[in-house]
Amino acid sequence: MITSVIGLAVDCADAAALAGFWARALGREVTGGASAELAVIEATDLAASGPRLTFHQVPEPKSVKNRLHLDLATNDLDAEVDRLLALGATRLNDLDKGELRWTTLADPEGNEFDVVLRGSG
Repeated sequence: MITSVIGLAVDCADAAALAGFWARALGREVTGGASAELAVIEATDLAASGPRLTFHQVPEPKSVKNRLHLDLATNDLDAEVDRLLALGATRLNDLDKGELRWTTLADPEGNEFDVVLRGSG
């Protein structure tokens, strides 16, 4: 038996709005029929684009650090961080140890994610 990760589910307050942020961030599209309760970003090519992301509205707000987060890789850390900040992300932390560089950001609902300089870590 083979088990594979095909998607990640994200709890949120507004599924369509948060999916919109992530679709812009990843250069993907939110599937039709998105609402505040449920929104999906399909994986067109799992190897190239990553897994399907499903956003589910939940009644409680985010209150602690994520136990799971996305790591995004880029060849131009500064430009990618600036682009994500312009989309609505918030900068939380920068790590620069020579070749090992990344920035921790939060999406518009406070979910942490890292942008890592490709070739690092």
